[in-house]
Amino acid sequence: MSIGSFIKKQFIDIIQWTEDSDGVLAWRHPMEDMEIQYGGSLTVRESQMAVFVNEGKIADVFGPGMYKLTTQTLPVLTYLKNWDKLFESPFKSDVYFFSTRLQIGRKWGTAQPVTIRDADFGMVRLRAFGLYSYKIADVAKFYTEISGTRAEYTRDEVEEQLRNLLVATMTATLGGAAVPFLDMAANQALMSQTIRERLAPEFERYGVALDNFAVTNVSLPEELQKAIDTRISMGMMGDMAKYTQYQVASSIPLAAQNEGGVAGLGASLAAGAVMGQAMAGGLGAAAPAPAVPPAAPAAAAAAAAAAPAADDPAARLQKLKDLLDKGLISQADFDNAKAEILKKLVG
Repeated sequence: MSIGSFIKKQFIDIIQWTEDSDGVLAWRHPMEDMEIQYGGSLTVRESQMAVFVNEGKIADVFGPGMYKLTTQTLPVLTYLKNWDKLFESPFKSDVYFFSTRLQIGRKWGTAQPVTIRDADFGMVRLRAFGLYSYKIADVAKFYTEISGTRAEYTRDEVEEQLRNLLVATMTATLGGAAVPFLDMAANQALMSQTIRERLAPEFERYGVALDNFAVTNVSLPEELQKAIDTRISMGMMGDMAKYTQYQVASSIPLAAQNEGGVAGLGASLAAGAVMGQAMAGGLGAAAPAPAVPPAAPAAAAAAAAAAPAADDPAARLQKLKDLLDKGLISQADFDNAKAEILKKLVG
């Protein structure tokens, strides 16, 4: 070695990484024209790990702490370089630092709608968004599988790869799940847990630990959303007969307050039943049905049949008793209407 080369060469006494900027996950200590001083100091801060690499192979790994670099603290490197116990010369080795801090609040999302198979709707195209957090857990795997010999590896670079892995796993998980999409979408916590369980082993392959994963929004194509809204509306209108009876029963207390109001309830119930049956039949028909007479004549006939009975006080009282027995009117309504009929009867 010439005198000039010896003067140019520098020896490193302290090896450390101060993490001057945020977003860097792996950083290689500058070693060009430099050698590590035997007995020098290695400082690894909390939320960091350091790795010595000899000729492309991982040697010694250090967690947080301060170390004096000797053959005792570098057993693997000592073995690889065939140092004897009296070795006290400067040496060359690549040193990589890794940030093991938890990366929180990282966003993920599907750039394009993904297609999954669903038990209810067949093929569904959806978009999803959310948050996740992770950290480097196995620096050897992370170095081997992702960062490699790069001088610096940033958070944005690793997350581009993680997001692709995330979307692929999410698609496979939702597509193969036995739970229908609507049930899972209604409970985003269940969806998040299901995807996380499948995603965690995939992250571990690269030395990354998935700390948290959450689905915050799921959106469907507009045409599918309209179809779901239509299905919901049909379900709400499924039994028109019961809906009509409910409306009539709700109007009984008001009708009882008007003279002659309760007497017409029989006709209203008859007309409502006919209308409910007609609407329910129309919604449930699978094919066009023969023309049927309109509901209005049937309602008129029912009202005409009820009219004579309405003039008979005994019939009216019997009708009120039937309504009371069926729970369609209260005892107070019955007593008020009964008093009204008797008052007219006695003058």
